[in-house]
Amino acid sequence: MSELLKGKRGLVMGVANERSIAWGIAKALHGAGAELAFTYQGEAFGKRLEPLAASVGSDFMVDVDVTDDASLDAAFAALADRWPSIDFLVHAIAFSDKSELTGRILNTSRDNFKHSLDISCYSFIDVARRAHPLMVENGGTLLTLTYEGSQRVVPNYNVMGVAKAALESATRYLANDLGPEGIRVNAISPGPMKTLAGAAIGGARKTYKFTDQNAPLRSNATLEAVGGTAVYLVSDAGACTTGEIIHVDGGFHVLGMPQYEYL
Repeated sequence: MSELLKGKRGLVMGVANERSIAWGIAKALHGAGAELAFTYQGEAFGKRLEPLAASVGSDFMVDVDVTDDASLDAAFAALADRWPSIDFLVHAIAFSDKSELTGRILNTSRDNFKHSLDISCYSFIDVARRAHPLMVENGGTLLTLTYEGSQRVVPNYNVMGVAKAALESATRYLANDLGPEGIRVNAISPGPMKTLAGAAIGGARKTYKFTDQNAPLRSNATLEAVGGTAVYLVSDAGACTTGEIIHVDGGFHVLGMPQYEYL
């Protein structure tokens, strides 16, 4: 696939470290020939990202706080100065207070609810609006990341399930808004993965093990599989795919009960 995305370029938001889903996507996009730019938040994440970005030939990194309009405006202005147009944007950004990712959603605080929805859902709409002028001439692809906890109850996922449900709905509405201009909008839904973000959820190890044992393919998603799905969606092969939630979870989402051996 080394030539599949040759000539395409885009922005990847949300790489925390080498185990991030966003990094798996970035590696796959680069491997298919794409040029990449990156955002990060804060000096610590910037130091982690710098060698990763360099390893895929990127020297464009910009510090962004998605809750700050001025920060987003500056980042996209810098991106527009570098490239007059982009072909894709990967949004891999979500947040909830770790202390509220255990127990019951009944105890979700108002402040954390608003903060979680702002960062995990509204930010996708916000960056889509800013990416739109860079895609409007030639079309493009917007990608975000979700999880099955948006559709079914996953213990401890709590407000993040609500936020991801909103994000999936936003994906469909954005797909309808931007489709006439050739801009596709999709979400990838991996199963549980051993990432920094995933580790913040109470009982993460049990969730990972349960999925690995019960998914039809008897495995969790890999970074390579998620990255390959992103390559398809960004490439011309995905030209007629928009408004979709693409599951990359070993088939776990189709189950109605555990496998017999685990009952």
